[in-house]
Amino acid sequence: MKKIILSIFILHFFIIVSALLGQEKKDEAINVFEQPILITSAGQSAEVQIASVLAKRAGLSATLSKAAFANEFKGIKTLVLVLGVSLKGLGAAGLDLSQETNRVQILVDDAQRKNIPILCLHLGGETRRGQLTDELINTFLPFSKMAIVVESGNKDGLFTSICKENHIPLIVVERAVDTLQPLKKAFK
Repeated sequence: MKKIILSIFILHFFIIVSALLGQEKKDEAINVFEQPILITSAGQSAEVQIASVLAKRAGLSATLSKAAFANEFKGIKTLVLVLGVSLKGLGAAGLDLSQETNRVQILVDDAQRKNIPILCLHLGGETRRGQLTDELINTFLPFSKMAIVVESGNKDGLFTSICKENHIPLIVVERAVDTLQPLKKAFK
C-alpha cells in the first residue's frame, strides 16, 4: 500500500513539474529593453499600427516606420518587429515578399551589429498565420530577445518551439490589447 501511495505521489509530482515547465513565463520579461524604440513591420500587416498605439498607451518613446531601413536607427535602443504578412499591405508599400524579407534582414543584421535588441510581436493571431508569415517567423524570431504573441497565433506551438530552442522568453496574451502590460514591464 505504501508503494502505491508513493508511486501516486511521485506521478503527481512529475505531472505538476511538467505543467509548470511547459508554461510560458510572464515575469522573465521585466526591464529587458530600453527606449526609444523603432517599430516596424515584417510583412506589412496592419498590426504594426496596433503595436504603435499600444506602445504609446504604455508610455513608451516609440517611432513607427512601417518599412524602416537601417539608417533610421539613430538614437534607437530597441527594434520592435511586428510579424505578419499582408499581401495587400505589401502591394500598398510597393514591395513583394522577397523585397520585404531582404529589407527586414538588412535591418536585423544592422541591429545586431549595433547591439540593438529585438522584440518580436505577433498580434494578428491565427488569421494572420500562414505559409508566408510562418517563413518570416522562422527567419526572424530567432534573432529576438523576447516575443509577445496573441494566443490564437500560437495554436500550433510554432512560437513556443522556436523560443524554447533559442532560449527566448515568450509571453502569450489572449488578445492584442493584452499586450499593453507586458510591453510596459519589458522596458526600463
